[in-house]
Amino acid sequence: MSDQDISSIAHLMRRAGFGAPLEELQARAAKGYDATVEELLDPESQPPMERDLMMRYKVDWLSQAGLEGQQEEWTFRMINSKRPLQEKIALFWHCVLVTGHAKCEYPKQQGAELDMFRTVGMGSFHELLKGLSKDPAMVFYLDNCMSHKGAINENWGRELLELFSLGVGMDGEFNYSEDDVKEAARAFTGWTVTNSVPRYPYGKYDAKFM
Repeated sequence: MSDQDISSIAHLMRRAGFGAPLEELQARAAKGYDATVEELLDPESQPPMERDLMMRYKVDWLSQAGLEGQQEEWTFRMINSKRPLQEKIALFWHCVLVTGHAKCEYPKQQGAELDMFRTVGMGSFHELLKGLSKDPAMVFYLDNCMSHKGAINENWGRELLELFSLGVGMDGEFNYSEDDVKEAARAFTGWTVTNSVPRYPYGKYDAKFM
């Protein structure tokens, strides 16, 4: 294999993942560029994330409900995953379909959201939006958990149309109307989640779509 082969694979792994060590680049170059692309596009063909090291060196990791534990777990995944494109896509959707810890209160909700991005993020955008509309982190973040017949909250309906799907066309015109926002908000009333934060000292539990 030539240096150019390795350079091409290195560029691919930086764009479709988070880079790779020289040994991996050499192995992928020997396999071939096209074969590497096919492998990246089929994450299920690669072994799932091994958490043994994380469990060994962070023995309290699974019991951590705080933000730091979730950050450590995701960083570990991005560095060590055998499915780098899947992790890159999860990061991409996290930056586009935004939620935040300060509003969600319970970081593991965002961990569940990342799992959803890993599962459907490389497939149909329609399925992705369906998953997002039932995602506890998003339901909390855009207040749909408080939207009901007597007090409709438009946050989710507006963001869904304005930022996450239809948006503004190349001509500068909106692809949706205020009536569309109101009807979307009305359609999503009652889409809520179980409370993830029962009274202490009983701890926190994962929220689930109802």
